[in-house]
Amino acid sequence: MASRVFPALRKVNPYYATDYGEAWLGDARRLLKLIPDNSVDLIMTSPPYALLKQKQYGNEAAEKYIQWFRPFAREFYRILADEGSFILNISGSWNEGAPTKSLYQYKLLLDLCDPQSKSPRRYRFHLAQEFYWFNPAKMPNPVQWVNVERIRVKEAVEYVWWLSKNERPRANNRKVLTAYSESMKKLIRRGTYNYGMRPSGWNVGKHWNADNRGAIPPNFLPVQLIDPPLNVLIESNTVSNDAFRRKCRELGETAHPASFPAYIPAFFIEFLTESNDVVVDPFAGSNTTGKVADDMKRRWVSVESTEQYLRASRLRWCTDEGKQT
Repeated sequence: MASRVFPALRKVNPYYATDYGEAWLGDARRLLKLIPDNSVDLIMTSPPYALLKQKQYGNEAAEKYIQWFRPFAREFYRILADEGSFILNISGSWNEGAPTKSLYQYKLLLDLCDPQSKSPRRYRFHLAQEFYWFNPAKMPNPVQWVNVERIRVKEAVEYVWWLSKNERPRANNRKVLTAYSESMKKLIRRGTYNYGMRPSGWNVGKHWNADNRGAIPPNFLPVQLIDPPLNVLIESNTVSNDAFRRKCRELGETAHPASFPAYIPAFFIEFLTESNDVVVDPFAGSNTTGKVADDMKRRWVSVESTEQYLRASRLRWCTDEGKQT
């Protein structure tokens, strides 16, 4: 069966497909080799984190994480278009037996981007910008330090790194403008502003009160819930009873237990791609990215190594009668 997303591919047998994309079952390190060079506009993914407690979907230890990630990174770099973007959602981790944090995610970022790195990596991404996802519904972990000894606060922020192949990836912040704050609306209505030099050195010119039909979003997600907007993504990941998971329970399917909210891929797909662009998620899990890309009319490929999660994910395209659309 030929791929719908990459018609030249003749060796692909998707686990399931839609009009816009397809889900592949297997190891991304192998399957991504089928994708042509420089052909993907956005890689949007959240790999297993380096957590102390082993999860049922599998995760690598912090000390082995970079070595484990490098084969994926090489394929990401190869398939990404020159002006394409790579969005990586990753969480921090704690050191074993101590109330101190691991540095594994920063070491990974340096390995992906540092021009001084001497590793045989065959990639060098650029850090276009860092984003932060604030999840107020995070559990108060680690229990020993937060609940028992009461010497730490709960971890509620995850990193979302925007990486790119060159220094000027394609992007348009006009597509993700947010609502103006009430104070900005008043300034626009008044037509006056306190112009001039600020103590910080910024010079506020007369164009600052122009109505541009929305505010430039910050790098704190989700920005639409913040007034005034900050640079953090705030989204409670409480999806245990959404329509998809209810359908999984009805049909006895096991959904991936760790998924990010649809808002996050939607924000970056809108910001960084155009209609009919190609979006790839190499750690698809419950395939949130694929469904969002499909709804936004982007071509997509999602790869997942665990069949039960991929089988459950197709229910995202089911009607109330349980028929795939």
